[in-house]
Amino acid sequence: MIELLNVLYVQTQGAVLKLDHDAIRVDVDGELRLRLPLLRLASIVVFGRVTVTPFLIERCAADGRSIVWLDQRGRFMARIEGPTRGNVLLRRAQHRAADDPSRTLEIARRVVAAKLQNCRQLVLRAAREADAAADSEALTRSAVRLASAIEHTAVAAALTELRGVEGDGARAYFGAFAAMIRTSRDDFPFERRSRRPPRDRTNAVLSFLYALWLTECTAALEGVGLDPQVGYLHVLRPGRPALALDLLEEFRAPAADRLALRLINRRQLRPDEHFELLAGGTVYLSDEGRRVVVKAFQERKLEEVQHPVIRRKLPIGLVPHVQARMLARHLRNDLDTYPPFVAR
Repeated sequence: MIELLNVLYVQTQGAVLKLDHDAIRVDVDGELRLRLPLLRLASIVVFGRVTVTPFLIERCAADGRSIVWLDQRGRFMARIEGPTRGNVLLRRAQHRAADDPSRTLEIARRVVAAKLQNCRQLVLRAAREADAAADSEALTRSAVRLASAIEHTAVAAALTELRGVEGDGARAYFGAFAAMIRTSRDDFPFERRSRRPPRDRTNAVLSFLYALWLTECTAALEGVGLDPQVGYLHVLRPGRPALALDLLEEFRAPAADRLALRLINRRQLRPDEHFELLAGGTVYLSDEGRRVVVKAFQERKLEEVQHPVIRRKLPIGLVPHVQARMLARHLRNDLDTYPPFVAR
């Protein structure tokens, strides 16, 4: 049984996190703001200028509780955890699979197909709910192109070709993304996906949510003993969590994109209050905007979804952990293929 433990997010600048017996204490300007028991805390995520004392770091490392540092914009900076966990034989199997071109391609193929299928499901749903005929038509065309891309994943002969198929699918998906924004389109324009840096409010929300889900995927992989840096779809680079990025692909549309659209369409994010426009056209969430998104993210993690493989409902925040376990079973040859997560 997997338990969905809490994650503590701290973004108040100048906050100090301390160990207080078996609890964590958060002080701001020398005053106690929060005290939580460590027992049911899975990890700690801090934004920007937040201090974590050495005693708390030592305790979290000993307990296997990770501490993640993001900058104020939500970009990953560092991660601290205790000694390497997991079976060394599992990691050897992971590395051997990464050195096997045919096995690497098969795992990557299934990840990309699931990603594109999840994108298509979101697009089809938006097409059914669209108010304007032009939006419905644009989304339907996108779904057709995504269906074609899904078919091409089955015949891609090499990783480079598969990545090209993924890129074609992403262009079809994001080319119609604006049609899924039903309210405040002037305030939340979207022409294309821009990441470093985000160039509009919609991209700012997407980038922040992807960073939050990447942290979840990294923790899930480490929890079963896999190395987040040795992946199959994404190119291996020093310091890059390639396997966590692989796993993230399955959750972009159903977990992150859908939540971003919900926040925008329900007007829970306001352009003047929740965003900052910097020189050069860069757009980031403000402190208050991040609070709104983090609260919605935590609530989204508790929403139940039907898992297509285990055939029961569970909180979507647990799905990365289930997928990490299934990948580990496949790498140990307990499963013939890796079954990716496809939302229903």
